[in-house]
Amino acid sequence: MAARPAKREPVTRPVRARTPRAAQDELNVSIRKQSVSDVIARSLEEDIVLGRRYPRERLVEQDLCERFKTHRGDVRLALFELEKKGIIQRIPNRGAIVRDLTPKEVREIYAVREELEVMAIRILPFPVAKSDLDQLAELQREHSAAIDVGDLLTVFYSNLHFHQMLFGLCSNTCLIEAIELLAQKTYGIRSYANAFPEALDQARRDHIEMIEALRASRRDDLIALARRHLKPSQEAYIRAYERRFGDTNLAIRILAK
Repeated sequence: MAARPAKREPVTRPVRARTPRAAQDELNVSIRKQSVSDVIARSLEEDIVLGRRYPRERLVEQDLCERFKTHRGDVRLALFELEKKGIIQRIPNRGAIVRDLTPKEVREIYAVREELEVMAIRILPFPVAKSDLDQLAELQREHSAAIDVGDLLTVFYSNLHFHQMLFGLCSNTCLIEAIELLAQKTYGIRSYANAFPEALDQARRDHIEMIEALRASRRDDLIALARRHLKPSQEAYIRAYERRFGDTNLAIRILAK
């Protein structure tokens, strides 16, 4: 009987350990890529919020590469993040565009936003801590001062932080995330109401009244204010949309006949 061949041990190749310098270089590249894409995403988001870019406007990758002096990888990461937020959309063979919300979509989003925000207020514990009220008041003062000087970017961020703080008081993480997600989808809508001084002034007064309702534990008043506060932005957007693209509801009714 022939002897069985000896079992061969697998050949292993030595793995070259990364030097500390190489590991740091990789980390630096990763941080740079992340930070560049974040800068691009935030800049585009601000352009959309301020009305510098319009619904259906194309976001050309090569143009963005030249503007930010970077490569397509960074640009695509930024566009991916904005797409996840629902601020832009990608269309096959056309690339990325600023998301175009129809009046029907806007009404649906705001209807859900309203109910989620009211839900947060219903479970918000009273009385609210003085430190939280003081922080809301400080955000309101920042928002008001920005309105006075016409700093619309600070108006946007101070308003955003005010509402994040307000609804964060409910302490329901899932609800807070849902409110934030829908708020992101409407970033491009804000600029339409912000173009009118009376709308900004009404938002300022709403914030003051919300703080007073919180201070006095007037839940029903706070709910009514939250419902009212959402209306100007969606109404201004729908009016502008129908002036630019026509009355979509009318077109649907005509086609249905």
